[in-house]
Amino acid sequence: MSQERSADGRRRRGEDNRARIVAAMLEIIQEGEVSPSAEQVAERADVGLRTVFRHFSDMDSLYSEMSEAIEQMMQAAVDRPFKSADPRERVVELVARRAAVFEKIAPFKRASDVLRHRSRFLEAGSERLVAAPRMILVRELPPQVDPLTVETLDLLLSWESWARLRREQGLSPARARQVLEASVRRLLA
Repeated sequence: MSQERSADGRRRRGEDNRARIVAAMLEIIQEGEVSPSAEQVAERADVGLRTVFRHFSDMDSLYSEMSEAIEQMMQAAVDRPFKSADPRERVVELVARRAAVFEKIAPFKRASDVLRHRSRFLEAGSERLVAAPRMILVRELPPQVDPLTVETLDLLLSWESWARLRREQGLSPARARQVLEASVRRLLA
């Protein structure tokens, strides 16, 4: 019985360490460091470097966990039902949903963009960040919307548009959202 409790205790400590390592990675990136080292993660998680690599064979596997955490954040917005019955207004609602998600994931997306050339997990996550919102957009659009408008809307509602409005153009989240909502309404008028 004592060996069983000891094994359970080790397993719980291992799970706790793993969760602390992932949380540390997310915290460091949230603070603006786009490419944290394993040493930084270990220090923040208050574990040894060997513990980091015992749980994650390489940084790529840690990026995989990070991608999963980000996708869970996004799923909450995707799962909410739309308020409007009008397809055009549902597309306008997408602006608000994406704005909220993009604001939450901005530091992680910037880190992912820097690191994705060396991570198959981050590359796949980036592809999903483009494909999934596009499917939702296409699903919610009125059927008579022409293909050129679909492509324009997909571009307008992308992470890249949001990032440009927020960073390069210096708009507040509310103002960036206002710009995108006005653009969507004009395109769908």
